[in-house]
Amino acid sequence: MKKVLFTLAAILGLSLALVATSCGGGGGGSDDDDETPVAGSGSTSGGSGAASGLVSTPAVTVSGAVSGSNVFISGRSVEIWARWCCDHEVTQAEYEEVMESNPSYFSSSPASGETQANRPVEHVSWYDAIMYCNKKSRASGRTPCYKVDGNADTSQWNYTPHNDNSISGTITCDFNADGYRLPTEAEWEYFARGGNTSQTTYSGSDSIGSVAWYRDNSNSKTHEVKKKNPNALGLYNMSGNVLEWCWDWYDGSISTTTSFSGASSGTGRILRGGSWNEMFASNCNVSSRYHYSPTLSRYCGGSGFRVVCSRSE
Repeated sequence: MKKVLFTLAAILGLSLALVATSCGGGGGGSDDDDETPVAGSGSTSGGSGAASGLVSTPAVTVSGAVSGSNVFISGRSVEIWARWCCDHEVTQAEYEEVMESNPSYFSSSPASGETQANRPVEHVSWYDAIMYCNKKSRASGRTPCYKVDGNADTSQWNYTPHNDNSISGTITCDFNADGYRLPTEAEWEYFARGGNTSQTTYSGSDSIGSVAWYRDNSNSKTHEVKKKNPNALGLYNMSGNVLEWCWDWYDGSISTTTSFSGASSGTGRILRGGSWNEMFASNCNVSSRYHYSPTLSRYCGGSGFRVVCSRSE
């Protein structure tokens, strides 16, 4: 039987807490290793801060194969560096507060009892997402993770969001910076599996209806975040609602020599999790992979994202 090795006390991932701060919002916070998270309210009604919540995650290395995974494979040891993960997809209100515009197709007519502000932002390209991360990091007093030709200042990137265009230059990510960033594909899958590698078909359950919005229950629209059940880490909507951008390039396979993120180039950037428009429930499971051009924002299922933060050593 193939085994999965967890180092650095991965079992602690089952006893994580919530931080009462907006994901990508509020003050910068401490990077001290002895910082104690404080339980958040988990409320989803109201304005941009209503969906707040960062989940504390332990540093861990996953070695070996996990059944059904294309990321955790035999011969590969992969590090999970993110120490905080947002418990929800970035909302329209959160995005508009930073970017001063809302590109979402579903920008009106929320479902009964839901608020427009707390529906996930969508029609966001990969480039839009990394620009949001840097701008929000600056606004929160954090060090931005992304640089274009060595420059973290988004005003110097010569990029206009939401036009399906690209950022010219070499884009790098400082994974040790305390700013907000996209998860690597391995981080995303580890978190979707609830901070361990036990197999549930979807993020938090074998029953898709309890954790995900997809074609059979979405009524052909996105829904306010945190309306379905969370997974074991307290993370919501990692199956369904909107697809979520990851840092990694897609090149058809995962190399066993890569120990953190995936390929250095490829045919598109990775998206995970499935969406409100998935005809097949299997497209929302924890191991399903998508890849599209990083310029693409108008995918019919909706491309969104959630943010994570690394802890500086």
